[in-house]
Amino acid sequence: MNTKLTLTIEQEIIQRAKEYAKNKNRSLSDIIENYLKILTKEEKAKELKKLNPIVKSLKGSFKMPKNMDYKKDLRNRLEEKYL
Repeated sequence: MNTKLTLTIEQEIIQRAKEYAKNKNRSLSDIIENYLKILTKEEKAKELKKLNPIVKSLKGSFKMPKNMDYKKDLRNRLEEKYL
């Protein structure tokens, strides 16, 4: 369901936004709606990425050597286990 929304924005920005929308063959409402979808999706993703307190307390407690190739090490360990 679509609902009307009233925004207060500087006139110059509105004109530039309308010109941008026209050049993209889209409506300004569509552009703003999609932007808000992306914005709120990113916020939700950030909420999901919050660490469990126990995991958070362990974060940074292990420092990998600079020259360690963890992918190679993992591959070697898996080869030893399964081959």
